[in-house]
Amino acid sequence: MSIQEFKPVKEGKVREVYDNGDSMIIVATDRISAFDVILKNKITQKGEVLTKMSEFWFDFTKDIVPNHMLSTKVSDMPEFFRNDKFDGNSMKCQKLDMLPVECIVRGYITGSGWESYQKDGTVCGIRLPEGLKESEQLPEAIYTPTTKADLGLHDEHITYEDTVEILEKLHPGKGEEYARTIKDCTLSLYKKCAEYARSKGIIIADTKFEFGLDEDGNVVLGDEMLTPDSSRFWPVEGYEPGKSQPSFDKQFVRDWLKANPGSDYLLPEEVVVKTVEKYKEAYELLTGEKFA
Repeated sequence: MSIQEFKPVKEGKVREVYDNGDSMIIVATDRISAFDVILKNKITQKGEVLTKMSEFWFDFTKDIVPNHMLSTKVSDMPEFFRNDKFDGNSMKCQKLDMLPVECIVRGYITGSGWESYQKDGTVCGIRLPEGLKESEQLPEAIYTPTTKADLGLHDEHITYEDTVEILEKLHPGKGEEYARTIKDCTLSLYKKCAEYARSKGIIIADTKFEFGLDEDGNVVLGDEMLTPDSSRFWPVEGYEPGKSQPSFDKQFVRDWLKANPGSDYLLPEEVVVKTVEKYKEAYELLTGEKFA
């Protein structure tokens, strides 16, 4: 009897999505992207780290909002996935009608937010106190959503009011409810996880979440969660506002690419090795488990 073959129904910069009838299989590949470009290198074991990290956070936050994770065991998936290619980097998930909003939360001022603040004292249209330093913790975390752009296009910053309008067009009569729910969930998730991470030696400077609707119209957390691909992780040790911070995430890759504009998005081997080491170190600090 031949094994049923599966082909991705959707491919993102990093993830591949397979239709499994009443569920879906999301595979985190070893691809890495920066500046909306997929790099020529693969980061060995990166997909496993991302999947294990998301699994940890989904379990940690299920008291705040339900999430789409069903299983990370390939034994719970069709036979096609029961091999080394998919073992460890695949997640069986609930099907959702994804909302076209990236829910970004910033607890510290850095990156494009710092650049914007230097120009006019605002981040994504939100005015912040005067005199903040680079990498300084904000008085309270801010919600700065963006559009969810297709592959190769840039996400665009939108206001909360824009979010209401976008969701109202898709779900008449429910736009404001959904917009408020995903904003509240984003801030609650960040608060709980940032406090926990800090106790483990990691500052979560910012991150993004994505949400969808289940068949009953309930908001459910989907996609990935608090991985080094979707977040800025800084070590607590040595943290000092007023400068950029060392990181456990792909900012390391972005910085190398900025310093080497002629690289054509090809990383040297030492950068590849260092990147996966940083990802694994973050996983081990946060979970207290050795990455197998």
